[in-house]
Amino acid sequence: MNRTNILIQETEKLLSAGLLLIEYGRKNSGEILDDKIKEFTIWTTRTGEFISKLYPKTSQYQNQYNQFRANVPMNKLHSNNYKAILEIIGILEAIKYELENGLLDNLKKLLQADIFADFIEMCEHLLKEGYKDAAAVIIGSVLEDTLRKLAIEKGIALVNDKGKSLTMEPLNVELARSEVYNQLFKKQITSWVDLRHNAAHGHYDQYDTKQVEQMLSFVQSFVTEMMK
Repeated sequence: MNRTNILIQETEKLLSAGLLLIEYGRKNSGEILDDKIKEFTIWTTRTGEFISKLYPKTSQYQNQYNQFRANVPMNKLHSNNYKAILEIIGILEAIKYELENGLLDNLKKLLQADIFADFIEMCEHLLKEGYKDAAAVIIGSVLEDTLRKLAIEKGIALVNDKGKSLTMEPLNVELARSEVYNQLFKKQITSWVDLRHNAAHGHYDQYDTKQVEQMLSFVQSFVTEMMK
């Protein structure tokens, strides 16, 4: 079972539990039973954790949940306030729809693109101000993160036979061997891995600003091509 199906199943469980709480609240005109307080609290906590793992803190879903959490006491669930849960049910239904139609993956790609753009802008600023070494380290980190994401996407192990995490060049070798990209990309990445290594270890005389600019240009094109 893939990750999306697991998430859909969890959404369905939260929906079912939420609907049972609504049914209880609709019929309850007095004090909430202790076991229902526990059930309501667990459901609310699970739902909040679920939303926070899928969406950024600034998302509409997260804001709606936060308002629900701030306004609805966990020790009261009766015919006058059960309808607040309907708003969270609506969020869960929307999440299920996005999961079933691949919309959440598209959202994450957009967010990743925004983060990538921020890093690139930062590196361009550093180069403009003459900080080639800091720019080289950051660009190298972006490249490494991209290689790791590609490996995960293609089912390539991130560790060797001894359980040690693969560094950039071994990842590069494995990705090329699996034909994720061609040998030309592999050779170019090897050269940028060397430059990143020199920058990270203080060998600043082993490369110049022009090379860092070329590295930035390559990484921009590479990420755009590979992470479509």
